Amino acid sequence: MPDQASAHDGAAASARSTPDTAAAPPPAVRVEGLWKRFGEQIAVAGIDLTLPAGRFIGLVGPNGAGKTTTLSMVTGLLRPDQGRIEVAGHDVWRDPVEVKARIGVLPEGLRLFERLSGRELLAYTGRLRGLPGDEVDRRAAQLLEVLDLAGSQHKLVVDYSTGMRKKIGLAAALLHNPQVLFLDEPFEGVDPVSAQTIRGVLERYTASGATVVFSSHVMELVESLCDWVAVMAGGRIRAQGTLDEVRGSAPSLQNAFLELVGAHGRDAGQTLDWLGGGEAR
Repeated sequence: MPDQASAHDGAAASARSTPDTAAAPPPAVRVEGLWKRFGEQIAVAGIDLTLPAGRFIGLVGPNGAGKTTTLSMVTGLLRPDQGRIEVAGHDVWRDPVEVKARIGVLPEGLRLFERLSGRELLAYTGRLRGLPGDEVDRRAAQLLEVLDLAGSQHKLVVDYSTGMRKKIGLAAALLHNPQVLFLDEPFEGVDPVSAQTIRGVLERYTASGATVVFSSHVMELVESLCDWVAVMAGGRIRAQGTLDEVRGSAPSLQNAFLELVGAHGRDAGQTLDWLGGGEAR
């Protein structure tokens, strides 16, 4: 099993360093006709989505747009009602073992083994992935150092702050060197120092030719990080393409986003004539 993991790891690295003259890699993600309903509620309404490999990709939309549901289906955590999903050229539901060997996932509301220390969590995760023990220890030490967790590596995860939990979750998702990394609101509730650390790791990761797909509703963050964007609202994809294509003639991604989701004319202040002054009534 360790030999297979090492072979896959080498193949993934080799694939990311393939010369431009070779055949173009398959899209990081290809989604066709994806639907998901929860009772009468349609969370995802037949979306088609093609995310290119080797890019920093933002899946953006307001709360309730269907981003988390979509990412859960793409990563094999939630079965769709209808549709087809491929990740790195493999069908998520027909070939789940191959897909899960190639992806890393940091979901929203991540549940961790809280009675393990950070170092123990990485050791456990790496061995579950089939990596040799010595290699797991080497990678874990590097990740803990880069993510500024080395001083807390023997501390139980239950005692970690929100930012530390996000960082140890990211370390676990990166440990096996995946081709595609999926992150659901990775900066939510994270302090600026931790956010900058996470950002630096992700930029280095995509610079190697790997793919990051992350969801967010913070347009300024997406605009500063991503070079490819998909805009989602009401369970549908409203636009997808490079950052410049989606932004178009708008002065910012925020303006383009508000136009796409139809929220540009909303002004709640007009009806709150009682608000302000601090006087008790």
